[in-house]
Amino acid sequence: MEIMSIVYLLIFIIFALVATAVLQIRMAGIKIKDFVSFIQANDMLDKLYKFSKKYKLMSPQEQIIFLAEAEKVFEAYDKIPSIVWEDEYRKYSEVLQAYQNIRVNRWNEQHKES
Repeated sequence: MEIMSIVYLLIFIIFALVATAVLQIRMAGIKIKDFVSFIQANDMLDKLYKFSKKYKLMSPQEQIIFLAEAEKVFEAYDKIPSIVWEDEYRKYSEVLQAYQNIRVNRWNEQHKES
């Protein structure tokens, strides 16, 4: 009997914590779906950051994949206030710089062929 009451109390505490987190996210003006996308994009940003160091060595196919994934990350980050992700700003800016460099290089290559 005591064990069941402890289990119910723990379940109640877990639900209360989740509800509080959701409430705080909503009070910050962020949609829950956007916040989940931001969490996923944060993981992808770490991977893209590693690739951004060697973007000059990427094949054209890898560059296309990098560009597509970076656009998804940028879109997710745009929906979240910058104060939430200010710790990741350095990584974000380096990925953005690599993204811009790849776009410019690809544009130059296309116009050389024309």
